[in-house]
Amino acid sequence: MSDTLQPVSISLRPGVAKTSRPLLDAAAARTAIRAAEVALLDERRMLTPDELSDLAHVPDASVPSLAALAHEVRLAWCGPEVEVEGILSAKTGGCPEDCHFCSQSSKFDTVVKATPFLDTDEVLNAARETAALGASEFCIVLAVRGPDERTMQRLLELVPIVRDETGLNVAISAGILTEEQAERLGAGGVHRYNHNLETAKSYFPRVVTSHDWEERKETCELVRRNGMELCCGALLGMGETVDQRLELLDQLREVDPTEVPLNFLKPMAGTPFAHLPAVEPLEAIRWIAMFRIALPTVILRYAGGREFTLGDLQAMGMTAGINALIIGNYLTYLGRSPAEDLKMLDDLRMPVGLLSKVI
Repeated sequence: MSDTLQPVSISLRPGVAKTSRPLLDAAAARTAIRAAEVALLDERRMLTPDELSDLAHVPDASVPSLAALAHEVRLAWCGPEVEVEGILSAKTGGCPEDCHFCSQSSKFDTVVKATPFLDTDEVLNAARETAALGASEFCIVLAVRGPDERTMQRLLELVPIVRDETGLNVAISAGILTEEQAERLGAGGVHRYNHNLETAKSYFPRVVTSHDWEERKETCELVRRNGMELCCGALLGMGETVDQRLELLDQLREVDPTEVPLNFLKPMAGTPFAHLPAVEPLEAIRWIAMFRIALPTVILRYAGGREFTLGDLQAMGMTAGINALIIGNYLTYLGRSPAEDLKMLDDLRMPVGLLSKVI
């Protein structure tokens, strides 16, 4: 065995992604991290796939050093501000798609049942509560394959009302779009549109069978072509490998999002992924850092599953490259209180502010 390699223990624990290559030893890890620091902070260049692969294979003991580099990259490329967003499930459950992680799918027997689109006052009240917390973004989320005409009309009615009444930027997440729908939403004042790739193209058929990865990518391209900022993220912990996470990072670079929400699987009873182990906390920190290092220009947002996965280590994630978070509750389960998150930011001396992608 080479003196720079050690056995692949990373693939043997539940909650840690399997890998096709050995971990680096401590000396090789230090070399890889130092080289990445020079590239990102001195040369101001993106890392190559080979450089990213080396960083993904540093040993656990080197993860704090990787996180420290990611924090420096975030400060150097994006600044100290943290963007706060509230999300609202305006149409919950009954989705016809079979995303294996999602309790809102009508294909699975879960506790989440279909509900109608919330009325305008309910949406507006939620937006006002979000604005009162100091947030700058409010995302209206619908559990649908894509919007029908009635849904389009409701969204186009709601966006200016919420924006004008609260001063918030309004984001929408309503599934797969047509060219004509993307044009109308862009013209109608939608600030960002969320459509996650979720996982690598090579792994996607293991996660969803009712639509394909290319449909998601096409919607991402339509969003950018029609003047909206693209919010496009990932869900880690669905059984994907390290190689597939690296593949996803490359594919995210291709679609060039403004924002990348980073989710960790919270296994939901009744879904096909209910049996999967939680991502280990140190594994989560490793991949928060990897996403920042691979995507230095983006708004990298703490999203679903962070409380479940990281627990008391959430502050460490904020110093591993995160510069945005969803505050309050998620789509089908509770988050921690906004007061806790705002105190965390205050303790870390991280000012709340409005962010945009670094050009």
